[in-house]
Amino acid sequence: MKIFTTMAAMLLTVVGLSACTAKAKQVNNESGESTTEKKEVMDLKGKKVLVAYFSWSGNTKYAAQYIAKKLGADEFEIIREKPYPTEYTPCTEDAKAEKEAGERPAIKGKVEDMAQYDVVFVCVPVWWYTAPMPVYTFLEQYDLKGKTIIPFCTAYSGPSSTLKDIVKATPNSDHRDGICIVTKEMGGQGMESKTAKIDKWLGEIGF
Repeated sequence: MKIFTTMAAMLLTVVGLSACTAKAKQVNNESGESTTEKKEVMDLKGKKVLVAYFSWSGNTKYAAQYIAKKLGADEFEIIREKPYPTEYTPCTEDAKAEKEAGERPAIKGKVEDMAQYDVVFVCVPVWWYTAPMPVYTFLEQYDLKGKTIIPFCTAYSGPSSTLKDIVKATPNSDHRDGICIVTKEMGGQGMESKTAKIDKWLGEIGF
């Protein structure tokens, strides 16, 4: 009887530990900043990096240029051929109509020799719960198969589906966990206070 009781206690302990492990995994999967499953991170130092970004207010531009400078990466700004309105409300209305229509607006310029890059950061603001439509124009212009795509976004409240949407738009690429930098300001104001969080994230994804 004593042996049976001991074995039962051990079994309950194992089951309990398994339940805790499963719960921890579920919490990780539901994190707003994670777009891929947790796995061993390979070093990306020494890789050829491009930081592509779209920015309207200046927040994403600040972050993208900070990342590019820190990593010694090249930059490419995604610019809609027909500029968005400079006023906030008209811009949001334009962006909403574009999203609902599933448009792929024309953008200015093109990356010269995309094939040379091993890693591409895609830095965007959150517009209507996803990336601005010119970003999808950009992603669909190139063969990104085999490259490591890293999503990044700035937002007023959170990433919504933005980070996951960038991953979905590049199905033949490898991916690293993205991050959302939340800020209540515009024009790049206060972004210097976010650099420590960006530095920590870059270290976690292999830089």
